[in-house]
Amino acid sequence: MQAAGALVACLATAELAASSPKYDQSALTPLVNQGDKVLQFDWPTLQIGTGEYAEGPTGVTVIRFTKRVHGAIDVRGGGPGTVNSDYLRLGWDTPELDAVVFSGGSWYGLEGTTAVATALKDDGIRDGIWTNLSLAVGAIIYDFGERRLNEIYPDKRLAQAAYRAARAGVFPLGARGAGRLAKTGSLFGCNAFSGQGGAFRQIGELKIAAFVVVNALGVVTDREGKVAACFPDTNWPKDLRTRDLLAGYPASRKPGWSAEPLGEDKKRNTTISLIVTNQKLPRAQLERLATQVHSSMGRALQPFATEFDGDVLYAVSTAQLERNVDESETPNIDLDVIASEVMWDAILSSVPAQPQALAPNPDLVLKAQDLKRLAGDYVFSPIVTVRVTAEGNKLFAQATGERKAFAIARENRTELLPVSANRFTVPGRYPLTLSFPKAGVLVVNPGHWEQTGQRK
Repeated sequence: MQAAGALVACLATAELAASSPKYDQSALTPLVNQGDKVLQFDWPTLQIGTGEYAEGPTGVTVIRFTKRVHGAIDVRGGGPGTVNSDYLRLGWDTPELDAVVFSGGSWYGLEGTTAVATALKDDGIRDGIWTNLSLAVGAIIYDFGERRLNEIYPDKRLAQAAYRAARAGVFPLGARGAGRLAKTGSLFGCNAFSGQGGAFRQIGELKIAAFVVVNALGVVTDREGKVAACFPDTNWPKDLRTRDLLAGYPASRKPGWSAEPLGEDKKRNTTISLIVTNQKLPRAQLERLATQVHSSMGRALQPFATEFDGDVLYAVSTAQLERNVDESETPNIDLDVIASEVMWDAILSSVPAQPQALAPNPDLVLKAQDLKRLAGDYVFSPIVTVRVTAEGNKLFAQATGERKAFAIARENRTELLPVSANRFTVPGRYPLTLSFPKAGVLVVNPGHWEQTGQRK
């Protein structure tokens, strides 16, 4: 009976594997340290490397320290994903932390953290002696689902490429690294593109740096109380303030309110962050720094640390500054307050420029034979295929794979309205552009967040 049961289990596993989408990431090219908008700062101990797969898009961010440092962790929200969290909570006084890794790809992206640890060993920086083992910690964000048409994830190869490309004092801002396909505000249907942010402040010899990947359920809020980024509903006020959304809650998260709907990805959100100081701190005060800075983020992200967020903050002391900020006052409180403001700056710097919707050209009439050349099944991934059909001088699209393609549904066809001879749009709350740059290629939302399909 045991043998028969094992055979049934093997057959079931084989059947599941045969029916599951297959991905081969071996041909993907790691792109390292991308982006022209960067935070630059003077702190040679901190080295940052980012890696991206443009095909996702998705990515990873590695913050590496040139010498071992002290680390603490504070976790909020209902869905965190981390590596080596429990070890940080043990509270050892010896500095042991080598690197902090942020990654997209949800739990699949966690291999980026262990990949950085093995790279430290492979490169001869650490070894197998128990007092010299590499220690990397890391956390992930969810960047799958409706926001893209594939399930490419940041793997070991990408993480090690980012680690080996690390450079001192340069941190890419916006939709880069682990924040390559982050979003914010899905609780209210904003679904704004987000990214990673950084900020640095030096007061005398004291240094504080903050790094964050913002993929929050709530909205990013500036210091004047305004929503930093959102795709608003048609009847929303132009000068949108977070207090208006919260005052109208829960009606404000539903269609028909004087301000917005939601999306299917609303339960997969996370903000992962790191605060670093050169101030030498006792263990208890390092943990207090983590707690206060993490709590303060509720001003910049509203609401914050919900049931559907997986928020994680790491606090690090490089212990290079022995003396206090100002021994005559309350230096640790000063440090916590200043660090909280630096983190708010970092969150605000994470917001990239949002894509703009294109208007269809009502005077443009395309020839039927030209539209027929665009017809066909365009494969974006093992789970998403878009069928383009032409009827007369009109073009239509329908998703025929396992999932829809943004506003292109599986149940019925969607008309594509022409902007130009090879570019079309689907009007709606969220910008959707389809471009045919050359024969056999369909690009959805051309530009920074584009997805490319090949015709069968």
